[in-house]
Amino acid sequence: MDFQTCFDKSSSILMEGALGERLKREFNIIFDDKVGMAGLVYDSDSRQAMCSIYTEYLKTAEKYEFPFIVTTPTRRANKNRVLESEFTEKIIEDNVRFLQKIRSNAKIDMFVGGLMGCKGDAYKASDVLSIDDAQEFHSWQANLFKESGVDFLFAGIMPALSEATGMAKAMESTELPYIISFMIRDDGRLIDGTTINDAILHMDNATIKKPICYMVNCVHPVILKKSLSYSFNKTKLVKERFHGIQANTSPLSPEELDNSSDLKFSDGVSLADDMMVLYKYFVPKILGGCCGTDNTHIEEIAKRLKGKEV
Repeated sequence: MDFQTCFDKSSSILMEGALGERLKREFNIIFDDKVGMAGLVYDSDSRQAMCSIYTEYLKTAEKYEFPFIVTTPTRRANKNRVLESEFTEKIIEDNVRFLQKIRSNAKIDMFVGGLMGCKGDAYKASDVLSIDDAQEFHSWQANLFKESGVDFLFAGIMPALSEATGMAKAMESTELPYIISFMIRDDGRLIDGTTINDAILHMDNATIKKPICYMVNCVHPVILKKSLSYSFNKTKLVKERFHGIQANTSPLSPEELDNSSDLKFSDGVSLADDMMVLYKYFVPKILGGCCGTDNTHIEEIAKRLKGKEV
């Protein structure tokens, strides 16, 4: 089964929890200044740590019998950063192969996504690219992911409409299924001020092969709940096209999260409870974790999802 079919047929898909925060907190791993976590596949200790974390999440998906998606740790491995680093463009393929190897032992449907991110700061919407510039800039990474055989593409924590639209066009050209995930505030808008509804409307109209769906990541569910409660987002379009959250455990604002010196988190039970409340506001299909989460959070989310299906 390919990813598009899985998305169309599945009522729930489990997504990975945090990787980066756990690598720092549990394993004291330091990331590359240029490409972030993408370079960790070349260090045996870091590679083993990542394998351990991803496998935990996979085992939970297997336990509760959900399709499972993971994304490569390549949000910062864009063209400029890779060319300025000690690595080559092969870093994209090597990260894909790493996750494909983990998938080879999976007992459920597991899909590997190529993670891409904005050129500037996702929490501040700085150095935002225009649509045309974004399409050109992000095509380099999108095409490398296609050549590497990923199942889908994933745009993570996109704060601004213009760059997200250009990235969508770059992803569209690969003919791979893709997802656009936003960074939002609790006012129901992206960091650049665009409402969730308007962002979806604009991007759907700007593409022929539209995103499979839209979602948010690095956002607490209570922030998403508030955002979807505004009248301008309580639309048929949002209900039809918005389908997921990779949840942060902290309800802090993007600026507070970006400047926080310590990890803010809530326990798995309370986070999972908050996630389930979201069913009143949209139809969640993809649920996973971001900063502050570990497998206890993913387990509680999976447990509740299973209960909804019984």
